[in-house]
Amino acid sequence: MQKTIPIIILICIFIGSFASGVDACSCAENPKVEITLQQSEAVFSGKVVDVREKRTLNGYLSKSVLFEVMNGWKGVEQSQIIITTGLGDGDCGFDFKEGQEYLVYANESKMYEVKGLKAIICSRTSELNLAQEDLLILGKGKLPSKEVDLTAQQAGSQLYLWIGIVLGFCIILIIGWRLKLRKKT
Repeated sequence: MQKTIPIIILICIFIGSFASGVDACSCAENPKVEITLQQSEAVFSGKVVDVREKRTLNGYLSKSVLFEVMNGWKGVEQSQIIITTGLGDGDCGFDFKEGQEYLVYANESKMYEVKGLKAIICSRTSELNLAQEDLLILGKGKLPSKEVDLTAQQAGSQLYLWIGIVLGFCIILIIGWRLKLRKKT
């Protein structure tokens, strides 16, 4: 019995170390449209052009969502924008679908360990056809004033990750090669 207690403690510590990086998503009732508009850094309607899973250098997964902007109310002047969200399952990720139109309320945050705007299920973000109340209050938005194409950025945002992996592999090979040479001498 005394031998099993330390084993149980080690198992709890082991499981706890994995669980500590997980934050469950818990949403209170959405504030009113006016308050959410004021608190958001970007508010726009747009059509999803592309959704991709991305992995940060430390292995955290998120989704990168490329939008074709239709109208903007705050913080958006470009014809396209990339928003980050989670995968779902407790990380507050919004389930954006390619080809669908949405009203998006987005903010900068450290969530998902990626720089840029984030949209989560705890905001008023919703499918555009379900956001009629919001659209009445927001009024007529502005058309994008700057034409941009972010498809290359969306496709290549993991370039640094691959460069890091290749460099790490090369460093390991060089160290192994040098150790092998030392053993010969």
